[in-house]
Amino acid sequence: MKKSFFSVIAALLLITAVLSACSSSNKNNDAASSAPASNGSASGEPQTEAGTYPITKEKTTLKVMVRGNPLVEDFSTNEFTKWYEEKTNVHIEWEVVPEQSMQEKLNLVLASEDYPDVIFGMNVSPAQEMIYGSQGVFLPLNDLIEKYGVQTKKLFSDRPDIKDAITAPGGNIYSLPEINECYHCSLSQKMWIYKPWLDKLGLKMPTTTEELYNVLKAFKTQDPNGNGKADEIPLSVAQKSWRSSIDAFLMNSFTFNPVYGTTKHLFVQDGKLDVAFTKPEWKEGLKFLNKLYKDGLISPESFTQDDTQLVQVGENPKTVILGASTGGHEGVFTQLMGESGRWKEYVTVPPLKGPQGVQYAPADATSLTTGAFIITNKAKNPEVALRWADGLYEYEHTLRSNYGRPDVEWRNAKDGEVGINGQPAKWSELKSFGEVQNVNWAQTGPALRSNDFRLSAVAKGPDDLEVILYNETKNNYEPYKPTNIATVPPLFMTNEQATEVADLSKSVNDYVDEMIARFVIGDADIDKGWDTYVKTLDSMNLKRLIELYQEAYNAQTKK
Repeated sequence: MKKSFFSVIAALLLITAVLSACSSSNKNNDAASSAPASNGSASGEPQTEAGTYPITKEKTTLKVMVRGNPLVEDFSTNEFTKWYEEKTNVHIEWEVVPEQSMQEKLNLVLASEDYPDVIFGMNVSPAQEMIYGSQGVFLPLNDLIEKYGVQTKKLFSDRPDIKDAITAPGGNIYSLPEINECYHCSLSQKMWIYKPWLDKLGLKMPTTTEELYNVLKAFKTQDPNGNGKADEIPLSVAQKSWRSSIDAFLMNSFTFNPVYGTTKHLFVQDGKLDVAFTKPEWKEGLKFLNKLYKDGLISPESFTQDDTQLVQVGENPKTVILGASTGGHEGVFTQLMGESGRWKEYVTVPPLKGPQGVQYAPADATSLTTGAFIITNKAKNPEVALRWADGLYEYEHTLRSNYGRPDVEWRNAKDGEVGINGQPAKWSELKSFGEVQNVNWAQTGPALRSNDFRLSAVAKGPDDLEVILYNETKNNYEPYKPTNIATVPPLFMTNEQATEVADLSKSVNDYVDEMIARFVIGDADIDKGWDTYVKTLDSMNLKRLIELYQEAYNAQTKK
């Protein structure tokens, strides 16, 4: 819930990176040929045995470029920074880059060759790894991991899927990831409904699209808030809020429709990639949405309001007026922990069975952020850098770097305490995430927060948001996670592929989003306009876009 994978802006900025990389490829290849070997320390610093501390007997300095984090006051004086330096004997010279301009800055420093030993927490994309890895700017980590990566090798052994996800075509690993598995986020295309209205009107939880229509109709016509006014809004969403677009939940009753990341609407089945939005099933889904809209069951503001305005609807001060909404959690349309307490009164609607029996809960294809740690060819001590990052995957180090000090920001669980998943707990968070502080790195850089780790946190009672989200996801969405069709994982691409995809995907997705709105509100006739819509997508070279993704997918699955 606390992070998102790639933004459209980052994808567009990648074009700049590609152009910069191409213009400096000769210089970078020359630099790669003179890069320090990954065996032993270039400066001759005596090391200790891999997996032990300190890492070096003499203090060693690494120059690290890091993404600025608004929740971290100062990486240089940070409590975890100081603690980890004392433990590892590795001093960090930080270059902090503002988060808003980190991709621009990264592109510029790589083009100018004025980059540090390590790039840290910058979420370098697989495409950028391919570009600069092939030029020797980013060092392959394979040999370093084999010799020094004690925690990383254990991670790969336990989770070979993670190793596969970060291995580029050709077999090189250019970065270490941040693993932050969020169970409820992995199935986040949810719908929420106001249960007190169901109870008051004697209605059951809808299980089909037809039953949902009837429930929303009752919300509109039967005055469930009891104020004698026709002020109820059966369903309202915000297109840009987290998983709240009108198609994110409802279209999965007609066709598989993932809306995750830059590959939204794209799916893979039997090794073949395709899109949902040109299929007859998509057309039928649009007709259903149009019916809801024409009958006044979807608010007109759903296509124009932002997330703040949607929350204002959910928190209407006079009385409850919102019957249902969509989104990854209740905070998309209400105020979490707010005084009204409404966030606790909405419950999830399981995936609805459509007219043809379709009933999907799309799952996110990945649980990691790629490019969290990269060693460049400027590093004089690449083996020290690898060991320094490798240690961040240790259990206690993950707790310290993400939460803070033991018995202050977190503690070990006590006997009898139960975790979010109902199993024996292992640790407890003592202070809430989200405040500006200087004791941890606030989810910057590599860490190992697996589902087992996160769900083993002590549950804080039945009103614990994480417990609610876990139970709603486990009971209502996990059973509908398909096994024969899936979302597309992050893909490594060449610079040529990345440039073409960035251009094509924006044009196509912008047009699809525009036409969803026009078809639903009736500005465009679905039957009369469908063939023109499909032909327009053809003219936008949709076929080529799918081919590019397929090429990258084939290269990644056959590496």
